[in-house]
Amino acid sequence: MKRSVLTRYRVMAYVTGVLLVLLTLGVIAKYGLQIDGAAKFTTVIGIAHGWLYVIYLVVAFDLGSKAKWPVAKQLWVLLAGTIPTAAFFVERRISRELEAKVVDPEPAPAKA
Repeated sequence: MKRSVLTRYRVMAYVTGVLLVLLTLGVIAKYGLQIDGAAKFTTVIGIAHGWLYVIYLVVAFDLGSKAKWPVAKQLWVLLAGTIPTAAFFVERRISRELEAKVVDPEPAPAKA
C-alpha cells in the first residue's frame, strides 16, 4: 500500500474530527447556552462536516479495501467520523498499525 493512501486518510480523519468537535460545541452553544450567532455557525459547520464526511467515507473505504480489512473493522473506521473525538483515536490506532505495511517509493539514485 502506498503512503499517499494512508496520508489521505489521516488528513480527512483530522478534518472530519475537528469539524465534528466544532459542530458539537456549536450545538451546545445554540441549544444549551442560547448564544447569539450560534445558529449560523452550526449551520455552516454542519454543512461543511456533512460534505467532508462523505469524502472521509470514500477515503477510509479506499484505505480499508487496500489494507484488506474485515467488514467489522471497516465499519468501525467509517463510523469514527460520527462520534466527537473518535476520529482522532481511531486515526492514531490505524496509522500505527499500517505504518509497517506502507511502501515508500524507491529513492532516486544520486548523480555523481
